Amino acid sequence: MYVRVKHESASTQKLLDVLTDESLAQEVTPQDRTLGRIAWHITTSLHEMMSRTGLDFEAPHHDTSLPSSAQVIADSYRNASEALLEAIHKQWTDESLLEVREMYGEQWPVGLTLSILISHQTHHRGQMTVLMRQAGLPVTGVYGPSRDEWTQMNIEPPAV
Repeated sequence: MYVRVKHESASTQKLLDVLTDESLAQEVTPQDRTLGRIAWHITTSLHEMMSRTGLDFEAPHHDTSLPSSAQVIADSYRNASEALLEAIHKQWTDESLLEVREMYGEQWPVGLTLSILISHQTHHRGQMTVLMRQAGLPVTGVYGPSRDEWTQMNIEPPAV
């Protein structure tokens, strides 16, 4: 599980590192989250979800104001993700994943919470890639090369 969390964090970081200050305002509609709001939500969700399991690490809390700097968001995620990985490594054992904790009014095994955190990031990365395309940003691959990366490798992207 640790290796998967590390891989997923790296995939999220690749997207966050591409954001620009201007792109943070990109939206589909005024009723939906902006690209910046989604990126910050992913960042603050690390602590919001995993602190409920009893894991102790430093990261922005869910009520921390949205920064206006893409670099601050990317750096905050990087630091929080590294702190989360270190906390998992130092504070948990395989048996810890089976322990049950209160999570949003339900009882979830810690391992399930970690799995849902990964799925949560994946869900929001998908939203981010659409907004990044609309903002004219290059999109990095997550589970394989993106169209942009195929082009950089001088390979014709697969037909859609």
